[in-house]
Amino acid sequence: MCVVTWTLMPLFLAGVLCNTWEVVYQKQHICAVKGLSAVIPCSFYYPDKLKVKRVMWGQVISVRNLKKITTKFQYIGDRNHNCSLKIHQVEHNDTGKYTFRFTTNSKEGKWTGKEGSTLKVVDLSISVTKPNGNRTTKEGDSVNLTCRNSCDGGNLLSAFTWFKNGEPITEGPTLYLSNMSYTNSGNYTCSLKTHTGTTSGVIHIDVEYGPKNTSVSVRPSMEADAGSNITLTCSSHANPPVENYTWFKIDDGDIMDVGNGPVFVPGDGGQYLCSATNKHGSQNSSVITLKIKPYWATCTRDVLTVATVAVLLIVITVTAVRRLHKKKTWVPETEEDIQDCMQNTDYVNWLPCDNQSQEGNQYEEAATEVVYTTVHFTNKRKSNMLQQMDSHNNEDVVYITVCRNQLSNPL
Repeated sequence: MCVVTWTLMPLFLAGVLCNTWEVVYQKQHICAVKGLSAVIPCSFYYPDKLKVKRVMWGQVISVRNLKKITTKFQYIGDRNHNCSLKIHQVEHNDTGKYTFRFTTNSKEGKWTGKEGSTLKVVDLSISVTKPNGNRTTKEGDSVNLTCRNSCDGGNLLSAFTWFKNGEPITEGPTLYLSNMSYTNSGNYTCSLKTHTGTTSGVIHIDVEYGPKNTSVSVRPSMEADAGSNITLTCSSHANPPVENYTWFKIDDGDIMDVGNGPVFVPGDGGQYLCSATNKHGSQNSSVITLKIKPYWATCTRDVLTVATVAVLLIVITVTAVRRLHKKKTWVPETEEDIQDCMQNTDYVNWLPCDNQSQEGNQYEEAATEVVYTTVHFTNKRKSNMLQQMDSHNNEDVVYITVCRNQLSNPL
C-alpha cells in the first residue's frame, strides 16, 4: 500500500512515498463509439529505491494469456507513475479487458495490475418514431429519427450531424420528417459532429405512394392506315409498382372497359385512356384520339400512286422512242420539203389498187393501166447518221402506189 503525502507549496509536489507494488485503474468500465479514440487512465506504484525498466499493456484473452499491444495502441504514460493508454479508432474487436504490467531493476521487481479496465465499443444508433404507428410509410406521414450515443446513457449529450444518401442535410440529435413525399425516400445515417467519420448504421426510408404521371404512348403514330400494327403502352410511377392497368374507350360519351395490361392493341380508331392502380390508389391518363384510315381510302391512294407511276413510265418511253426515231429518219414537214423531194424523184412505181367509188359499178369492166416508177433520194438533207447508213447500202428505194383508171366511153 502506498502512502501519499502532500505538502502545500506553491505549484510544487512535495513527494510521494511508496513502499509496495500497485496498479490503480481510475475507470474500470470505459465506453467508446466505434471509430473514436478511447483512453484508459492508469497509475502504478513501486518501492522508491527501484527504477522502472519496462512497461507493457495487454488485452486479456484468457486468464493466463495477454494479447500483445500493436501500433494502434499508444502508451501516453511514463516510467514514474502514469501508465495511461490510448486506443485509436476503436473497433468492435477492441472490446475487452486491458491490464498493465511493469518491471523494475530488481530480481523480483515485476507487477501486473490484474483488475484491469474493461472497454466497450458501441455504434451510434438511430431510433425511429412514427406517430401513426404504421409499419409502412406513405405520402403525408411523419417520421422522427433520433441519433443516440449509448455511451451517454441515452441522454443525447453529443452533437450529431445527419446524412441522406451520404450527403449532410442538418444537425441535431433528432431529424423531423413531416408530410412526407416520395422525395424523402433514401438512406439516413448520423454521426458525431466532431467526428464525421463515426457513423451510425443505415436506416432506409421507403415512402409508398399511388400512381403518378400516368401516360399513354402510341406506336407508330396516332394516325395510321387500316390493318397497321398499332400499339398503345400505358406507363406510370408508383410505389409499390402498379398492380393493374385497365384500358377504356370513350364512345358517344360512354366509357367502356376494353382491355387489361400495360400494352393494348386497338381494333379500330377512337378515343382511349388507361388507368393505373396499386394498393394506395389509381390514376387515369389523358385521353388520346386514334385515327385509322378506312380500307377504301388506302386502296384509292395506292391506285392513284400506281397510275401516276404508270403514266410517267409511258411518257418517258414515248419520248425516248420519238427521239430515237427522229435520229434515224427524216420526214418532210413543209410543202417546200415535199417539192424538193418530188424534184429528186427518178422513178415512181404505180401498183394496182382498188379505188372504187360509189359509182364503181359503171367502171367495173374498165381496164387499168399501171405505170412503174422508181424514186431515188439525194443526200443533201441527210444527217450524219443516215450518211453512215448509206455507206453500207447505196440503193434506198421508196415505193409509192398510185392508181389510174382508164375509163371506157360512156354510152
